[in-house]
Amino acid sequence: MDEDGGAAILARLRDVLRDSAVEEHDWDAVVPETHIESLGFDSLTILDVLYDLEEEFGVALEPKQVVKTHTVGEIVTLLQQNGA
Repeated sequence: MDEDGGAAILARLRDVLRDSAVEEHDWDAVVPETHIESLGFDSLTILDVLYDLEEEFGVALEPKQVVKTHTVGEIVTLLQQNGA
């Protein structure tokens, strides 16, 4: 994860995930190393979040890329690589 814009992207990503989650979490405690599954998302439910990510960040993401992510930091890196 690129530190320059990573913190801002992480903060926005937390908001998107919080709005899509069915489980309650301490979203402020979510860090790049946090596993997506620990937040209640699996590879299928994270695809439901794909549209929200694209809308929030103004990027187009490949579903295959998103499904391959395992941590919040990997999503941040993917967003950065796609122009967020």
